[in-house]
Parts: sequence; C-alpha cells; structure tokens
Amino acid sequence: MTNEVLQIDSVDTYNKLNGVETLHPLVTVVDHEQPLERLRQCRLRYGLFALFLKRGDGCIVRYGRERYDYQEGTIVTFAPGQVVTVDWDDSLPMPPSRGLLFHPDLVYGTPLGKRLHEFSFFGYDQREALHLSERERQIVSDQMDSIEQELQHPIDRHSQTIITDRISTLLDYCMRFYDRQFITRHRANSDVLSDFERNLNEYIFSDLPQQHGLPSVAYFADKACLSAGYFGDLIKKETGVSAQRYIQQRVIGRAKQLVMDNSMTINQIAYSLGFQYPQHFTRLFKRETGLTPKEYRSN
Repeated sequence: MTNEVLQIDSVDTYNKLNGVETLHPLVTVVDHEQPLERLRQCRLRYGLFALFLKRGDGCIVRYGRERYDYQEGTIVTFAPGQVVTVDWDDSLPMPPSRGLLFHPDLVYGTPLGKRLHEFSFFGYDQREALHLSERERQIVSDQMDSIEQELQHPIDRHSQTIITDRISTLLDYCMRFYDRQFITRHRANSDVLSDFERNLNEYIFSDLPQQHGLPSVAYFADKACLSAGYFGDLIKKETGVSAQRYIQQRVIGRAKQLVMDNSMTINQIAYSLGFQYPQHFTRLFKRETGLTPKEYRSN
C-alpha cells in the first residue's frame, strides 16, 4: 500500500482526479465507472463533505486500521479531515458508485449549515455504513439526480438556496434510513447496550475513575469497536437518552450509595468517582436529584 496521501481540499481537485468538468466550485456529483490507477490503494484526505452510493461489489474501504468491505447498495460518508484508503479487488470488475461532494463553504449561512451537526453519520466509521433496500437506493439516486440537474443550470443568485435545500433533503432521507437500520439491528444493538452496561459498572466500581477521571462516551465506544458518533446514536435509540446522560445517571446512582455511607466525606466521594473538582460533582448531583449531596445525606 502506498504512503502517498492525496489532499482533496476542493471540488475542482476531486473533479480533475476523476476527469470530470467542474460545474460549480463548491459542489459536485460524480459517477465512478472506471478506477483511476493513481487512486488504486491510495490514501485520500478529504477537506470536503462526501457521500458515496455503492452499486456493486469489490470495493474495500479502510478507515484508520479498520477494513470494511461494503456491498451492493450501501452509503459511506466522510467529513472534512478524515483520511481513508480505497482498494479495488483486481479479481472483480470495478464497482460503479456515485458520489456527492460539497465544500463546507457551500452551506455557511444557510439553513443546512445550521443543521449540519444533526447529520451525525458524517462522523461514523466506515464499518458503520448505511445498507439500503432497493427502494431506498432508488430514492437516494433520485435525490442525486435532482442535485446534478441543478448543477447543469448556470449559477445565479438562487443556486445556493436550491442546491443546499436538495442536499438537505438527501441527508434527511439518510437520517430516516439510518433510523430504520438501528431498528432492524435491534438485536445486535441490544448486545452492545448490555456490554456497555457491564463495562460501565466495572468502570464505576473500580479504581479507574481515580486514575482516568469520569467515564467518557469515547472510552466505551472504543470498547465496542465503534465510533463515538455511531455508538452515541445507538445508545440514544436503545435507551431514549444520550450516552453521556446515561453515564451521568449511572455515576449519580453510584454516588447516592456512597453519600449514604458516612465513612467518606463529600469531597472524597467526588474524587473517587473521577470528578476533578468537588463543586462539579455537587452541581451534577443536584441537577439529577434536586438536592446537594449534603442535603441528600441528611435527609
């Protein structure tokens, strides 16, 4: 595998690599039919938001140390700053795919720009790709057609609004399909939740809080071999609360037990649970229970 890293920091750079005309400086829709020799087993660092619809087998995406062979009808996404490697299986024909790429500057100051943080799947690892049904795949393809049609129109004062609205619609469909995927994978997700609860209990009832501080979502996501974004969304779908809130509630549950044991001061309890400052512990405890630790102990 080559150590070369190609910086994709503009739409025009990506279009030139693929031999495609740049119709708009900040957004493009590209059909990939034949592999470019320079991109074979090459690492790409994106400065763009990217969404790719896969339409065949044989393409392998590596993200960090992980390898994911994504099949017919899947979507993978990248956010600016991500580095990925795309390999092609020489024993199979080049799998056709279609990509939407847009620069962050396109959405600044638009309704989509204000909502971009809602599309958390841009932060997912590529092992957490979106698998589509035939009907869903057609919907995504139709939305890309709509964006591409607008790109054929000369740029005017309406272009940004129309294009970002159509991108927003496509991303909303992806959110809907990810919600469906979380439901259809409920059994597997339940196993992740069970492991999370076990690991969380082991963390809280050990010396780890004193050594490493409060338990973090990233810590348990790494235990589950998932990205923090995907893990957080999975826990939210399964429990109805964010992973961070779930952790805080469990920490305060443990805190209640310790507060009722008069052998430790409130400060000692705070430090034993991983709080750097006792006042932060008191603030969180009161938010969750309506009482300060001292009030809870006296009551």
